Amino acid sequence: MTSKAFHSHRHSIRTLLRLFLSQAMGYCKLPCSVLFLCFFISCFIPHQSLDDEANLTAKLFIDASERSSHPIPQTLFGIFFEEINHAGAGGLWAELVSNRGFEAGGSNIPSNIDPWSIIGDESSIIVSTDRSSCFERNKVALRMEVLCNSEGTSTCPSGGVGIYNPGFWGMNIEQGKSYKIIFYVRSTEAIDISVSFTSANGLQTLASTNIIASASDVSNWTKMEVLLEAKETDHNSRLQLTTSKKGVIWFDQVSAMPLDTYKGHGFRNELFQMLADIKPQFIRFPGGCFVEGEWLRNAFRWKASVGPWEERPGHFGDVWMYWTDDGLGYFEFLQLSEDLGALPIWVFNNGISHNDQVDTSSVLPFVQEALDGLEFARGDSSSKWGSVRAAMGHPEPFDLRYVAIGNEDCWKKNYRGLQTYHACTFICLWIS
Repeated sequence: MTSKAFHSHRHSIRTLLRLFLSQAMGYCKLPCSVLFLCFFISCFIPHQSLDDEANLTAKLFIDASERSSHPIPQTLFGIFFEEINHAGAGGLWAELVSNRGFEAGGSNIPSNIDPWSIIGDESSIIVSTDRSSCFERNKVALRMEVLCNSEGTSTCPSGGVGIYNPGFWGMNIEQGKSYKIIFYVRSTEAIDISVSFTSANGLQTLASTNIIASASDVSNWTKMEVLLEAKETDHNSRLQLTTSKKGVIWFDQVSAMPLDTYKGHGFRNELFQMLADIKPQFIRFPGGCFVEGEWLRNAFRWKASVGPWEERPGHFGDVWMYWTDDGLGYFEFLQLSEDLGALPIWVFNNGISHNDQVDTSSVLPFVQEALDGLEFARGDSSSKWGSVRAAMGHPEPFDLRYVAIGNEDCWKKNYRGLQTYHACTFICLWIS
C-alpha cells in the first residue's frame, strides 16, 4: 500500500469510527466495552507519514511506581462452589450413602434405586419400590420381601439376604472411626436386621450390629439409629442391610455419616481444610448452571433443601446429569460460609433455565422465593422463614450481604424485562 493510499484508508476508518461513536453515544445502546474498543482503535491509528517500506515500532511504557498503584481489595479472592462432578454430594458433604431415599428416579414408581444393589437371588428376595413412605415430600420407599428363613426348607444363604450401597465409588471406612447409621423401617412382622460395613465383595466385615424389634415396634415407620466403629480400614467398602428372617420389610432414608465432620456440621474435615487454606473472602453458591437447570423443573430450589434431611425430596441435576439428595442445601451453604469466615454470595433462580424461562409478567413467584430466602438467612428467628433456620440450630441471622440474580443469563430474552428490573429493585432494597 502506498503512503498516499494508506493515509486515505486511515482517514476513512477514522471517519467511520467517529461517526459510529457519535451515533452510539447519542443513542446510549451499546455496551461500554464496545465503545471503549472503538475509541481505542480510533486513537491508535497512526498519524505520522509513512514510507512504503517503513518499519513500525511500538513502545509501551508502564508506570509501576508506588504512586500509580492501587491496593487489590481483599474481597476479590474467594470460592465459586457448584454441585458439579460431585463436589458436594460425594465430596465436601460427608454423607456416605448415595441415593439414600431410593428416589433417583423421581417421585414415580418404579423408581431408580441405583447404586443400591440386591444381595441374594430371585428365589430368596424380591425388591421393589412403592409410595408408602411417611415423608410427604418424598413418598418413595423400598419394599424388600424375604422369601427365605434361617431354618426350614427355604434357608437363606450364609450372611442373609438384603441390599447394599457402595456410596460414591466406594465408602472410605477407617479403622477406629465411628459412623452414625440412621434409617427408617416398617414391617408387619418382627425384624432381625444386620447393619454392616463390609468390603466391596461383602466377604470381609469392618463393623456390624444387629437391630431386633417386635412387630408392634415397627408396625409404623420407625427411626433406627446405631453407631458403628470400624475395626479395619477399607477405602472401597459398602453399607449392607441384611436379614435371614422371612417377611416383608420397608426401608427409607438410609444415612451413614462419620462422626468427625467439621464442628459436627457435616463437612469432611480434610476437604474443608483445603477450602480454608485458600483463605476465601467470599463463597458463591450453589452454582452455576446447577441453579438454572437444563429445564426449570430440575433447577435447584432452596425451599426443597432446608429442614430435616429426611424430608428433603432431592432432585435430578439435569445439567451435570446426576441425582442429589440435597443434604448439602441452602442452610449448609450458609453454615459453610460462616465456618470459613467468608461472606456468602447466594445465587438464586430468576425464572430462567438453559431451555425455558418464565415471562416477565409471571416472574413474581420467583421474586417471592428470593425474598423468602433472604428472610431465611437474615430474618429474625420469630419470622416465618427465620424460625425455620432457628429450628435447624442457627437462631442468629447469617451475614448474607450479597446475592446473584441468576447465572450468566444476561443474553436471555426475558432477563432485562421490566418485571425483572422491579424484582431486582425489591431485592436490593431488602438487602440494604
